[in-house]
This record gives sequence, C-alpha cells and structure tokens, in this order.
Amino acid sequence: MPAFPRSEMEEMMRRWLKANEDAETAGDWRGLADHYTEDAEYTWNLGPNEDFIARGRAQIREWVMGSEMEGLEGWEYPYDAVLIDEQRGEVVAFWRQVAPATRDDGSRYEIKGMGGSWFRYAGNYQWSWQRDFFDFGNAMACFMELIQAGKLGAGMQARIERVMGGEVAPGHVKHGG
Repeated sequence: MPAFPRSEMEEMMRRWLKANEDAETAGDWRGLADHYTEDAEYTWNLGPNEDFIARGRAQIREWVMGSEMEGLEGWEYPYDAVLIDEQRGEVVAFWRQVAPATRDDGSRYEIKGMGGSWFRYAGNYQWSWQRDFFDFGNAMACFMELIQAGKLGAGMQARIERVMGGEVAPGHVKHGG
C-alpha cells in the first residue's frame, strides 16, 4: 500500500468527520458516498454466517448510505478516536451509536460495546475500502430495549418486520455454516 502525506490524511479525516456531522444534521447519509472511489468496497460482519458487502460507489450510496440507514434518522455517530497510518494509507476510527430516544431517567439509548471503521485511503480525498466493526449482539439488545419501551422509530420497526418476514436486503451475503 502506498504512503501518503500525513497532512493529506489528516485533511481527509477532517473532511470525513465534517461530512458525517452534516449528514447527521440533514438526516441524509447518501452524500457520504462521494468520499469513495468508483470501485470502492464497504463491508461489515453480521455474525458467523453473514456479511454485508457493497461494491462500488453506486452501491455504497444506495445500500450503505441509503437502505441500511433507513430507520436510523436522528441517530448520532460521534467519533471518539482516530488512528492514522500514513505509511500504509490506513485509518482506524472508533465511534459510538447513539439513538435519539431517551429513557425515563433522561439518559440516551446507546449501543454498548465498540464500534469503528477501518479505512484504506486512495488519495484524492477518497476511500477505496472500508470495513466497519461493531457489537451486533449489543445492537440487537439496544433495539429490543427501544421496542420494549415503545421508542423504536417506525422506519426501523418496518425494517425489522421485513427481516422477520424473510426479506434479505441488498448486500447481505449468507455464508455456509
């Protein structure tokens, strides 16, 4: 992997974090796809037998920033730490997933565990690859807590109902096992 100037990679992260904040404010994440190369790949794991894979900017825009973010309107994803390796052209960033709903005690619902992204930088202020990691079990526990409290948004409720009905969303790839 090529080396990049540290200042360029720091500027990429500044742009990326600003674009994320703007997407949260707008409630529309699709513009983030402009930060990926045309042939970029974006993946995450959903357990021992399933991955999510989007190939190319169009799928990233439509699936990752579109259908996969449906029902997460109002959620925030604050970044807590960013580690840059300019020699490898890679970044690891740690973030949290915070729901817009609050408990009776005023605390916000938040997915426990660790969340983050591993990026490969391609130059020209674009990512060529991204792998997210988060605790899927804790995500489901948070969604269950929101359901039980009657505070899960209608969009996410509809997504869960579709999955429970057997729908396989685009990009979800089942593995043997």
